[in-house]
Amino acid sequence: MQREDLVDLNAFLTVAEEQNFTRAAAKLGTSQSALSHTIRRLETRLGIRLLTRTTRRVAATEAGERLLKTLAPALENIGRELNALSTLREKPAGTIRITTSEHAAHTVLWPVLERLLPEYPDLHVELDVSSGFTDIVAERFDAGVRLGESIAKDMVAVRIGPDLRMAVVGAPAYFARYGKPRTPQDLAHHRCINMRLPTAGGLYAWEFEKKERELRVRVEGQLAFNNTGLIMRATLSGMGLACVMTDHVEAHIAEGRLERVLEDWCPPFAGYHLYYPSHRQPSAAFSLLVDALRNSR
Repeated sequence: MQREDLVDLNAFLTVAEEQNFTRAAAKLGTSQSALSHTIRRLETRLGIRLLTRTTRRVAATEAGERLLKTLAPALENIGRELNALSTLREKPAGTIRITTSEHAAHTVLWPVLERLLPEYPDLHVELDVSSGFTDIVAERFDAGVRLGESIAKDMVAVRIGPDLRMAVVGAPAYFARYGKPRTPQDLAHHRCINMRLPTAGGLYAWEFEKKERELRVRVEGQLAFNNTGLIMRATLSGMGLACVMTDHVEAHIAEGRLERVLEDWCPPFAGYHLYYPSHRQPSAAFSLLVDALRNSR
């Protein structure tokens, strides 16, 4: 079906329902002559007459009546679907798919969703937890959540989380045996627990900064994981030092199970951002979630 067929068929349906070219033209917002031309074009393309015209009225031919029986319910269904789409735009409803890291899912997204979703039963959210980078357009996600420095320039980025900070920690038993590093360079003489990056597959280089001096230190040790939970378990067992987000270790530090070192080399950095394509037309549901996340900081 050509695009012009839909226009012509709608014109035919309107004329048949109104049984009058003047009233049909007014309803369609066009002139009577233009509407007559549209109907003649449709009849010529189909090779059959659809309407009979008299000085008093317009009526469908046998072929026209047959077409109307199929056309009227079909266009009515299309109209209902268009109205349903309008409802999605105006009412917070539908499914939102977001790709995110596990840390962001737990610390930023879940607290908002736990509060928001009970208030909007027609809103559904699917979180795809992945540490690697995802092409949200190709994979049909509505948005992604990553650190601000990791977001492509052609995306709209909305800050949704507070500043973050890394912490280098170890168990008291480890420090009693090996001592404490006083500078990042001292880590070369310590057993460190590495993090395997999910994207390139390499090991995370511990990042430090002090008085505008930046360092990236490649550490060594017997253990490497791609899971923060296992890194924490090994650190608490005294197997080595770890460099993790502060929220993973605050309770352990407060209770004396871990001690922090090199704190003056670990300044805060920009936290999580929600990002989505700049050309995206946000639905009411998506706008609601963005506002809730933005205001949760």
